[in-house]
Amino acid sequence: MRALCPILPLDHHTVDALQWQALAEDLHRRGARLLTLWAAAGGRAIDALWLDGAALVLAQHDLPAGASHYPGLHALFAVADRLQRAVRDLSGLHALGMEARPWLRHTAWDEHAHPLREAALDVPPCGALTPDAYAFVTVDGDGVHEVPVGPVHAGVIEPGQFRLSVVGEKILRLEERLGFTHKGVEKRFEGMTVQDGVRLAARLCGDSAVANAWAYCMAAEALAAVQAPPRALHLRALLLERERLANHLGDIGAIANDGGFGFALAQFGRLKEDVLRLNARVFGARYPMDALLPGGVALDVDVDEIAMLRNQGLVLRSEVQRLKDILDQHEGLQDRFKTTGRVTPQTATRLGMLGLAGRASGQALDLRTLAGFAPYNALGVEAAQAQDGDVGARVAVRFAEVFSSLRLCGELLASLPPGNVLVDWPQSVPEGLALGVVEGWRGPQCIALETGADGRIARCHPHDPSWQNWPAIEWAVIGDIVPDFPLINKSFNLSYSGHDL
Repeated sequence: MRALCPILPLDHHTVDALQWQALAEDLHRRGARLLTLWAAAGGRAIDALWLDGAALVLAQHDLPAGASHYPGLHALFAVADRLQRAVRDLSGLHALGMEARPWLRHTAWDEHAHPLREAALDVPPCGALTPDAYAFVTVDGDGVHEVPVGPVHAGVIEPGQFRLSVVGEKILRLEERLGFTHKGVEKRFEGMTVQDGVRLAARLCGDSAVANAWAYCMAAEALAAVQAPPRALHLRALLLERERLANHLGDIGAIANDGGFGFALAQFGRLKEDVLRLNARVFGARYPMDALLPGGVALDVDVDEIAMLRNQGLVLRSEVQRLKDILDQHEGLQDRFKTTGRVTPQTATRLGMLGLAGRASGQALDLRTLAGFAPYNALGVEAAQAQDGDVGARVAVRFAEVFSSLRLCGELLASLPPGNVLVDWPQSVPEGLALGVVEGWRGPQCIALETGADGRIARCHPHDPSWQNWPAIEWAVIGDIVPDFPLINKSFNLSYSGHDL
C-alpha cells in the first residue's frame, strides 16, 4: 500500500522481522526520532514512523499468518516501551522482550479481548472484573517511603497516578501510570467517512483541537489528492498560533502560581481569556473545533475582524512584555524556577523528547521551520530553544514562542491571500495510507489515516507528543523535593486525554 505525506519527504519500507530490526538500528545510529508506533488495520501488521532530519521514515511489518510477535524497539527508542504496551492491549501484538505490565488495560475489558483487532460487536463484555493491582517498582533503603498521588487529583485536572519514592522530602524515583482517560477513539474512527472523521480528530484533546484537526486534514487531503486554498492555509496557521498563544499564556500564569506568585495567575489568565473571547467572536467558538475541514476551513474573516485580531495582537505584545519583566525581576520566583525539574540535553536526546519541553532541553526541532510546511515556509520561523532544561527554561521558551506567535499572527493577517477558503470534496476517497504532522503547541501532532476499499476509515491512529515527554518528568524530579513536583509537572503540562485516547 502506497503511503503519502504532503509536507515532508517520505521513505516507505515494507519489511520482514530482520529488516524491521536492521532499519531501526540504522535509524538509531543516525539520530532519528521515533514519532509513533501502531497496529495497522486488522491488527495483523505493525507500523512505525520516524523523523530522520527533515524526512519521515515509515516501516510496515506484515506479520506471518498466525504470528503475534515482532522485534521490540524499546532498547533503541525509549518511547517505544509504552507504545508497545498500548499496541498489545489494543491489538494483541507483542513486542519481543517487552515488559509484561499493561498500559491501557485497566480491567476495562476482558483480558482476551483486543478492541482494535475484533469487530466492534464482537468485543466480549467485561462482566464483573476485579480491579487490578498495578505493580509499581519499589525502592528499598533506610528511610525510604512512598507518596502516592492520584489518580484523582484536587482541582479540575484529568486523572493520572504517580508513585513517588522519597527520603524525607527528596525524591529518589517517580513512576507514572496513565491510561485512565482511554475512551476508545481509535475504534470509534473505524467506518467513519473521511469528511466526518475531522470532527472526532478535533476533539481528541480540547487544547490541541486545531493542531489535531489540521494533521487530520493534511492526511485526508493527501489521500483525496486535494489541495486546500492558500487563504485557507493562512487561516489554519492563524488559528494554530492563537491556540499556541492561549495555552502558553495560561500555562505561564499557572506555573508562576505553583511557584507562589498568584498575581501572575490572575494576569495571564485574564490575557488567555481575552484570546478565547475574541476566538468566540470571530471564529464562532472559544476552542474552534469545527473550524477546519478537509479541503480548507469552514469560515472566513472580514476587514473588521482582521482589524480586531491585529489590535489584540498589539495589546498582547505590550501586556506580555510588561508581565515578563515583573516575573524576571521576582527573585523568589526565579529561585524556584532555576535548576528545578532539570532534564539535560543528553537525557532529552536519549528519551527522544519533542516540542516545547524538548526545545527547553536543547532539542531544536520545530516542524514549522521545515521547508515544505506552508504557509510557515514563507514566514521565517525560528525554533525557540534553551539549554538548561529546568522550569525556568521551559518558561523562557514559552515566552519566546508567545512573542513569535504574535509576530506570525500579524504577518498572516497582513499577507492573507484572496480567494476561496474551501474546495469541493470528492465523492469518494481511494484506498490508501497518508500521514499528517503539525507542530502543535506541545509539539508534533501526528495522524496516520488509512482508508479501505469502500473509501471509509479503516484505521486512524493519532499521536500526541506527550507520549515522548511523560517519561521525562520521571527524570526531571529526581533529586528535587516533593513540594516541587506540582511545579515541575505544570511546567511540562502534558496531556492526559491526548495521550490515553
